[in-house]
Amino acid sequence: MSDTLTDTAALRRDMVDICRRMNSSGINQGTAGNLSVRTGSGFLVTPSSLPYDTMTPDDLVEMDFDGTYVGRRPSSEWRFHRDILKNRTDINVVLHCHSIYATTLACHHKTIPSFHYMTGIAGGTTIRCAEYATFGTQALSDHALVALKDRLACLLGQHGQISLGKTLESALWLAIEIETLSRMYVQALTLGEPPVLPDDEMARVIEQMRKMSYGHAPDAEGISDVARPKAAAS
Repeated sequence: MSDTLTDTAALRRDMVDICRRMNSSGINQGTAGNLSVRTGSGFLVTPSSLPYDTMTPDDLVEMDFDGTYVGRRPSSEWRFHRDILKNRTDINVVLHCHSIYATTLACHHKTIPSFHYMTGIAGGTTIRCAEYATFGTQALSDHALVALKDRLACLLGQHGQISLGKTLESALWLAIEIETLSRMYVQALTLGEPPVLPDDEMARVIEQMRKMSYGHAPDAEGISDVARPKAAAS
């Protein structure tokens, strides 16, 4: 992602690149899914019904938080992009896709529990599934905001997934991780409901992840046993 959110030309190019990588990574297909990025007083969002392989930076739609826009018609899901960016000042990017395994779970309205410690990447002990509502509606946006409370990702009932990030790269990374976790959970369910890690362990996991995201050592145990670069040979 460009160094500054105000560098809109570079930001537009980066958005097109991320959209195409959504498809090439396998988490999105055709014209499904959408992407938005905060731009100071408003946001950029992908246009409606335009394949990513033909989309250009100029096709991205500039929107204000009052719902007005300049350019092409915005994604039908512009409401949840607007509402998430408006209510979540801790993030700058909203990525939505219809990845296969996350959507499989969403079709059953299943919340992903802490069956695996990586569930903590979304910021809590679960990855919630929002209630179903018709696509593009305010009701869907309202349900998504509830499911995303204190989280960086959620499933959308009978629809897909949403992943958030401070940058385009972090949002794409998280969406791929959510899909990977979803696939593991679907496969684990073939053997029965898997055991769930207790909340106190997940609290430790989430704290470890928080420390590592700031470049700190991952744990407080063995405090004198520090990984450090080898001294150069004299």
